[in-house]
Amino acid sequence: MNYPSPVQLFNTLTRTLQPFRTIRENEVGLYACGPTVYDYAHIGNLRTYLFVDVLTRVLRLNGYQVKHVMNITDVGHLVSDDDSGEDKMEKGARKQGKSAWEIARYFEQVFFTDLHQLNIDLPSQVCRATEHIEEQIAFVRELQEKGFTYRTSDGIYFDTEKLANYGELAKLDKKGLASGIRVEMAEKKLPTDFALWKFSGEQQRQMEWPSPWGIGFPGWHIECSAMAEKYLGKRFDIHVGGEDHIPIHHTNEIAQCEAKNGHIQANFWLHGYFLQLSNEKISKSGTSMRLESLLQQSYTPLAYRYLTLTAHYRSHLNFTWQGLSGAQTALNRMRRRLADLPEGGQVDAAFRERFIVLVNRDLNMPQALALAWQVFDSDISLEDKRATLLYFDRVFGLQLERNEEIIVPAQVQVLADKRLALKQQGRYQEADKLRDEIVALGYQVNDVGNHTTTLQRR
Repeated sequence: MNYPSPVQLFNTLTRTLQPFRTIRENEVGLYACGPTVYDYAHIGNLRTYLFVDVLTRVLRLNGYQVKHVMNITDVGHLVSDDDSGEDKMEKGARKQGKSAWEIARYFEQVFFTDLHQLNIDLPSQVCRATEHIEEQIAFVRELQEKGFTYRTSDGIYFDTEKLANYGELAKLDKKGLASGIRVEMAEKKLPTDFALWKFSGEQQRQMEWPSPWGIGFPGWHIECSAMAEKYLGKRFDIHVGGEDHIPIHHTNEIAQCEAKNGHIQANFWLHGYFLQLSNEKISKSGTSMRLESLLQQSYTPLAYRYLTLTAHYRSHLNFTWQGLSGAQTALNRMRRRLADLPEGGQVDAAFRERFIVLVNRDLNMPQALALAWQVFDSDISLEDKRATLLYFDRVFGLQLERNEEIIVPAQVQVLADKRLALKQQGRYQEADKLRDEIVALGYQVNDVGNHTTTLQRR
């Protein structure tokens, strides 16, 4: 395919927008950091996976075959990034009153249900950390053989002092950090050193394995490096994750791979930015909101997907109910207008060219979405409008041809029923007041005489 603009992506390593070039012709190796399955994913987490989904859709639109690998962290992610504290899986198991294995599978399934509801395409390969212990041990052993590790009383650590360019991704001032920080059960040489393998200690864990160094479990960072190498090779095209991965997780992944293989693991590093609630980061441990929370308020999952398309993935998006209502209204209107268009047309060449330029410019979805609305008001044929919009939807993933049944909240339905009864009694002024209340709640009232009332989102 010959498009007017090559794919350009912002590379976190260089802090620049660069033309995207693949290692293998027409093939993209992409690794995405997946969830830690100790609790429900919140909508901030899900924004990152929506960004990754848009990225893979844009790459496929450009004719690339994408091998998308995503891990499931079901062991080894400690509650503190300085390698202290309890494993999140053990903590989650105690909170839920179940085994770590049970909660891992449960929250993994809930996570994939959320992806399905958001119309996120599944990765080509999903890999669990607990099913790749041998690969992680082999990775650590090779680092040990090359002199990049040391042993403490609580585990095997990576010696960041041995890697001259450690922290390049996050622009860390390694020399400026105080050395000799004490951590639980161990002493690191430098605060930037990180655990590769943690010992179980005297207290038996639910998840532990034998290793050349003793019974224990892998550190969080080693799983991604080991599994990415297994499925994508020692060097691949794109590594993605959330912006919180930059200073520690991705920095440590890069360090491990450079120490072991002599080069960086991925050519491009992309990061989705936080979703905020009242300008506060949404997190599992603090301010949190699940996709289910939106459904309980009668919003559809794809309304949230639409909302995320209104902001660039490298900008913070402040979540508000008003903003979500606007997204739901816009999505409903787009679907209704599309439903009125006849089938049988072709994708308009001029609009396709403009769309490709926008999405290839580092996934500029806000402008691509604005272009879709321009299609409706253009002078191309009605049939071509439909074909063009459905072409755009290959990237948007909004399922524009789908007509979702609106679930009306009980509060709104009660008001509508009372209003209809008032109309039937001829008490129109009181009925109008209830109409105003319904409209204020975001719903439009449609009457058929004095006998039937239907509701739809405004």
